[in-house]
Amino acid sequence: MAEENGAAAQPQAQAQPQVRMNVLAQFIRDMSFENMIAQKGLSAGEVQPDIQVAVSLDARKRPQDHQYEVVQKFRVTSKNKANGETLFLLEVEYGGIFHVEGVPEDQLHPFLLIECPRLLFPFIRRIISDVTRDGGFPALNVDTVDYLALYRQELLRRQQAQAAQAQPN
Repeated sequence: MAEENGAAAQPQAQAQPQVRMNVLAQFIRDMSFENMIAQKGLSAGEVQPDIQVAVSLDARKRPQDHQYEVVQKFRVTSKNKANGETLFLLEVEYGGIFHVEGVPEDQLHPFLLIECPRLLFPFIRRIISDVTRDGGFPALNVDTVDYLALYRQELLRRQQAQAAQAQPN
C-alpha cells in the first residue's frame, strides 16, 4: 500500500513545474539625498527625528523571454518632532532584473512584487544606511518590509478605487 501511494505521488510532483529564479542584475535607477540642515547652515544639535518611510513597487516584462524588471522606490523623510521641519529627504529607486520560469501566470504578479523585492531588500537597506550616515546623520537601518502586506494593501486600494469609479454620482 505504501508503494502505491509513493508511486502515485511521483507523477504529481513531476507535473508541477520547477520554479527557477535568478537575479541577473541589480542597479540604482535614481537617488537623491537632501540634507536640509546643512543647506540652511545649521547644526543637527538636539533634534528628535520623526522618520517616515514610504515604499512603492513596480514590475514589468522585458523583451527577453522570462525576464522581468522589478523596481522598489523608497522615500525616507526625517522631520524634527519639535517643530516639524524637515531634516533630510532620501529618495532611492533600486531595481533588479530577474529571470523567472515555472511560475503559473496567475501567480506571476504577486511573485514579482513579493519575492523579487524581498531578495533585493538587504541591498537597498544597506544603501539607505550608508547614505544617511555619509550625509551626516546616524545610519538609518530601515525595518524589514512586509512585501506580502504591501501587496495586499495595494490590491485593496485598487479594489476600492474601482468600486468608487463604478458608483454613479
